[in-house]
Amino acid sequence: MVAGQPPSADGAEVLSTAWSRAMGLRIPVVNAPMGGVAGGRLAAAVGAAGGLGMIGMGSAGSVAALERELAQLGDDAGRFGIGLVDWVVATQPGLLDRAIAAEPVLISVSFGTDMSWVDRVRDAGIRTATQVYNAEEAKRAERSGVDVLVARGAEGGGHGAVEMATLPLLDAVLDAVSIPVLAAGGIGSAATLAAMLTAGASGVWLGTCLAACPESLLSQDGREAMIAARGTDTILTRAFDVGMELPWATRFPTRVLRNEFAARWTGHEAELARDPAARAELGAGIARADQRVTPIDAGQGVGLVTAAEPVAQLLGSLCAGAARLLGR
Repeated sequence: MVAGQPPSADGAEVLSTAWSRAMGLRIPVVNAPMGGVAGGRLAAAVGAAGGLGMIGMGSAGSVAALERELAQLGDDAGRFGIGLVDWVVATQPGLLDRAIAAEPVLISVSFGTDMSWVDRVRDAGIRTATQVYNAEEAKRAERSGVDVLVARGAEGGGHGAVEMATLPLLDAVLDAVSIPVLAAGGIGSAATLAAMLTAGASGVWLGTCLAACPESLLSQDGREAMIAARGTDTILTRAFDVGMELPWATRFPTRVLRNEFAARWTGHEAELARDPAARAELGAGIARADQRVTPIDAGQGVGLVTAAEPVAQLLGSLCAGAARLLGR
């Protein structure tokens, strides 16, 4: 059940679900653990705003990178989570152990089929989450003991399977399991937040709208590109993973802002894999932050991003607006 009411003068809770209340959150919002974007400062800001802030360890995740971002949480970190990628955990010895040792309230591991991590994390008294893309995956994750699922629709930015849009996926997953489900993909307004909660989501997993906030690790050029983009300016591609020789499964392309490199190589990844000069050009362009070639993860809700708002302001507006809609 969703509780929604207009914001009070003292800033008291305006939006909640049974899951968010059980987690000790004031709002049913979790930031997506976006690699290279969701660092300690963003996680701390989301937590201070009443949600659950997640530190993301993406393709470049490592023990050293996690240590660096944990240090950015500050002395009053409060509740936070850590998001990991299955194949990165497998290639970075000690990363999962360090994540567990940090004592977050939630650890998510996604993009894989080995669920052996679930018991290790739960045995440490930490809740678990994973992204799913269809009902059968949701059932398998529930049988593995996962505490909360993230139904990530094809509208979402970054890596993900392209199987279902967010609302149909949410319906299918809710019908398949009895554990809490968070909705992800294309959520960037009060209306879409309210829609997901009305449909039965226990909360939302927000990425694109928070990536542009000044507390994120995104570069200023990347932030400006997101603000200037329309919802039709994204593209699904494997070109960057192939160009950077990252071992992402073909099932998980990435949704990014369309740029020259994506336009040139999407659909021609086999040719790119045989072209060392093109791959070297990509690496050099990313190193100098050339926006013609640098990937910027963004979902189809990017057109709703019109300013680099601080996290507290953005989440306050989204949740208050959703509460008003739900209270009609």
